[in-house]
Amino acid sequence: MEATYAGQTVSVDAEGYMTDPNQWNGEIAKELAASLGINELTQQHWDLLNWLRQQHFDGVEVNIRKVGASGICDIKQFYQLFPNGPLKNASKIAGLKKPTSCL
Repeated sequence: MEATYAGQTVSVDAEGYMTDPNQWNGEIAKELAASLGINELTQQHWDLLNWLRQQHFDGVEVNIRKVGASGICDIKQFYQLFPNGPLKNASKIAGLKKPTSCL
């Protein structure tokens, strides 16, 4: 499947998660964040998104506990940054597949 974000056509799965993280960029992230009700990405958002992407490219499976141990934010802050399913939403905004730990 394909979707258009920030004027670019990207490959996505049935739930709208990008299937090729190499197609991702900051403009796509901003549009995805806005679609999830996050109207401004702060530096802490970007730090976490970039950390998630680095974990993905390093082959590390991420869960909420690992995010809390990242040193970027604690779990409570993670829920504040990405409400309504923080790991799912952060992964989507970061251009990554849906985490296996999320329903």
